[in-house]
Amino acid sequence: MSEKKKKRIRIVSRVVFFVNSVFAALLLLSYILPYAVPKSFPILSVLSLLVPVFIVINFIFMVFWILSVRKHFLLSLIVLILGYSHVTSMYKFSSKSTEPSQNSLSVMSYNVRLFNIYDWIEEANIDKKIIDLVQNTSPDIVAFQEFHKNQKDAFDFYPYQHVVHKGTKKTVGQAIFSKFPIIHKGSIEFPNTSNNAIYIDIVQNNDTIRVYNLHLQSLHINPQKEEFSQKNSERLLKRMATAFKMQQSQAELFEINRKKCTYKKIILGDFNNTQFSNVYKKIKGNMKDAFVEAGKGFGSTLDFSYFPMRIDFILADQSFIVNSFKTFSEHYSDHYAIQSIISLD
Repeated sequence: MSEKKKKRIRIVSRVVFFVNSVFAALLLLSYILPYAVPKSFPILSVLSLLVPVFIVINFIFMVFWILSVRKHFLLSLIVLILGYSHVTSMYKFSSKSTEPSQNSLSVMSYNVRLFNIYDWIEEANIDKKIIDLVQNTSPDIVAFQEFHKNQKDAFDFYPYQHVVHKGTKKTVGQAIFSKFPIIHKGSIEFPNTSNNAIYIDIVQNNDTIRVYNLHLQSLHINPQKEEFSQKNSERLLKRMATAFKMQQSQAELFEINRKKCTYKKIILGDFNNTQFSNVYKKIKGNMKDAFVEAGKGFGSTLDFSYFPMRIDFILADQSFIVNSFKTFSEHYSDHYAIQSIISLD
């Protein structure tokens, strides 16, 4: 091999390693972002959405350097090891399902996008298919986000209901349906938005359990339009930064209510943010993430082509055992339904 060719290879190698270093640094930065308050660093918070991309890119670089027999692979390897919890919360190679006890509870969370009332999905009878999915699955408790009031009577197979609508027309809101008697229910109002959180208290055997249905501020990302690649990206980033700040305020309002509750808790809902965000970290605290405990694959809950985004969650107190977790594949909304069976320890 000529000296000229060797020199050219060295230059290319340095350029590739420089790019590798940039993405390694971005991934390291993303590890810190959950500890950064979105109100102070709203634009930086956008990077939390890109953590899966940074992980995949660093993995590709690592494999590339290994195949090239270069010690450069250590950079991405070390960064990936440092973020082991991020990697495992993004993808689970196998589920760890266990047998539920007699004191188990089946819960589902589903953003139904108004039951496709505006025909976003070009398929007939989406509303009926959603109802059939829930009825056939028959969870003990189901929490809906973006619930339309016209569908309330369709779930009369649940004897106990808590539906709260917001907005000027009071047609859209959140809902919780339960097979267990509701002894108390309430709502946490979020200002200047149609989003909110609602909750119910149920009694299962001798235990009182609070179940939250949480719907945080939307980022207004349209996967079909691929807004990230358009010229209006700067405007999109500003809008997302505003949403991150609102999510932070909403999480703080939620926390005030949660601290006053002494019951065992389950949180269901659409956080409109990923497991790599400050908002998720704040709400989760030391609770168990049902997907991390018993899920499999990417667990993506948003219909976003080629980009796994898990923004819908089921969280349970440490006193619960997560027996199983499932992400449904039925495409009846821009979200996918999730379900978990949990038991009291």
